[in-house]
Amino acid sequence: MNLKEIAKNIKILALDVDGVLTDGSLTFSEDGKEYKTFNAKDGQGIVCLNNAGFITVIITARKNGTVEHRAKNLGIKELHQGVKFKLPVLEEILKKYNLTFENVAYMGDDLPDICIMEQVGLPCCPKDAVREVKKVCKFKSKYNGGRGAVRELCDFILKSQNIEQLEIVKQKQRELK
Repeated sequence: MNLKEIAKNIKILALDVDGVLTDGSLTFSEDGKEYKTFNAKDGQGIVCLNNAGFITVIITARKNGTVEHRAKNLGIKELHQGVKFKLPVLEEILKKYNLTFENVAYMGDDLPDICIMEQVGLPCCPKDAVREVKKVCKFKSKYNGGRGAVRELCDFILKSQNIEQLEIVKQKQRELK
């Protein structure tokens, strides 16, 4: 089955944070407060998926208020932070929405993500993911984490399902008038 056929089954986009939604840098203030930088275009891709009825999910090992704020701004439906073993969390989400692994695209970049990637229908990674992750992935972005990889994946999923992004944006703008 080719990638576009696989992407036609996707109903959930699940993402890691560090190295996927960010470039993987960890920035701390002197008092230990952690800062993250996100890509606006990645965010717009997530918003388009949300507006098209997809379920968007973050599952991350770290816990950070910045991630919570970003998830809320983007309308991410499921935020799970401080998760050391991610697969059981995804299994609970699938039960909640009555979906299967086949319906999930997951983007990760490092070893803890492999347990999910081996299960989902569309395992994905940024260009700068570690070698072991790249071996498992079916969709490999041409962009690095935090630099457009998520947007490229969102665009690919929407296009595979014949959903026109511009129409989604125009419809949302009409609703807000």
